[in-house]
Amino acid sequence: MPSFSILVPFVPRRPEQLATYAALVHWTRAARLWQGQSLTVEAHQGFAHAAGTGFGVPTGLGVSLMPLRHPYEAAVQARSLALSTGHPVLAGFGPGSPSLQRAMRGEPYASPLTAAEEYLTVVRGLLQGRQLDFSGEYYHCAGALPPSPAPEVQVGLGVLRPGMARLAGRVADAAITWLTPASYLRETVLPALREGADAAGRPLPGVVAMVPMALPLPDQDVEAVAVAGNGVHMQAPHYADMLRRAGIDVGSGDPLANARALIEGGAFLAGEVDELVEQIKAFWNSGVDEVVINVTGVAKVCGAQAAMRQIKTIVTALSGTEEMR
Repeated sequence: MPSFSILVPFVPRRPEQLATYAALVHWTRAARLWQGQSLTVEAHQGFAHAAGTGFGVPTGLGVSLMPLRHPYEAAVQARSLALSTGHPVLAGFGPGSPSLQRAMRGEPYASPLTAAEEYLTVVRGLLQGRQLDFSGEYYHCAGALPPSPAPEVQVGLGVLRPGMARLAGRVADAAITWLTPASYLRETVLPALREGADAAGRPLPGVVAMVPMALPLPDQDVEAVAVAGNGVHMQAPHYADMLRRAGIDVGSGDPLANARALIEGGAFLAGEVDELVEQIKAFWNSGVDEVVINVTGVAKVCGAQAAMRQIKTIVTALSGTEEMR
């Protein structure tokens, strides 16, 4: 059954800022609460704080940057979050940009695919209760986690292009995407994901799409909202390459023109709530299991309260769809 979730649309500076979002997940049909990488209030600690206020909910971490944390520590933190909240966790990881890799490691990964495969192999093995003696090109781990009953922790991989999708099919519980149009997921990501799963003789992993979107805003052009939430992504070579593969050209040098291309290509959803619901259904129909409502652009342009109003409107509309009954 398809589902929807909520992304915290800003980087929290205080843990109490997460409480209203956790409460929204608790009281609605949203599947889980997501947060991206944070260098202020760290996601595991913020979610645990929300649970301490009475709103323990299923959570998603997507995507945490591999160079910042050894895979053993990643497994400890993910399981600790599940124990603290009493709910399942989907912990997503990705190699990050070459500049981040260089800053943390002294040099970029020569093969981000190899690094990601090793990382997920260690994290999943530890969470499955295995005793590891793993030695790879980038990561090493000899040991196991102390046994402890906990809610399920799944491991996801950030996916944009076919190579990482095939890898996710082999080693991940879920592929996690950002800014990927429904048509690109259906025609490119899902076939590659299935190819990897078939090669490994395992079931197809789930697909989580973090989808940037916005309802109309007074005195604000939607293109400016799209730029605010995704301008950095459009400038990143790996995102630009993915969008080109999806038929979206963001190389004009004009941020607003690039934003219009995102909207026209279905990478950024815009319109009245009924229009957004139909566009979200297109993601479900393309094979996406979980659509994450992402209004980061709204939060940056108009603030957290406007973003929360839009999330509530979208959640209410989605909850009344036939797919949710």
